[in-house]
Amino acid sequence: MLKGCIALLACLVVGEIVVYLLTLPLPGAVVGMALALGLLVWRGGEPPAELREASQGLLQYLSLLFVPAGVGLILHLDRLRSEWLALSVAVVGGALLTIALSALLLQRLVRRGGRTDD
Repeated sequence: MLKGCIALLACLVVGEIVVYLLTLPLPGAVVGMALALGLLVWRGGEPPAELREASQGLLQYLSLLFVPAGVGLILHLDRLRSEWLALSVAVVGGALLTIALSALLLQRLVRRGGRTDD
């Protein structure tokens, strides 16, 4: 499990370094996990047992990350009650906009059909 945790932390650190050096507007953790995914795809198979064990160990406690969000909702319940309409419009509108833009991007990529502009 230690080797798996070290591998995950190494991807996280490399992601943070890449974001810092390239001044990317992304969290380093996202870049690190994309790097980890790329490495796993490049290996072309199952992840090593150590990485699988470390991942399973971390996933056991994933639900704990939702506790602060739940506490925040309870603490600000009066504000949520007073601003529910604006929040609902923002959430639904954002979701619809995301779906529409994803559909347009997919159509454009399908139309392109794998062609490259070399």
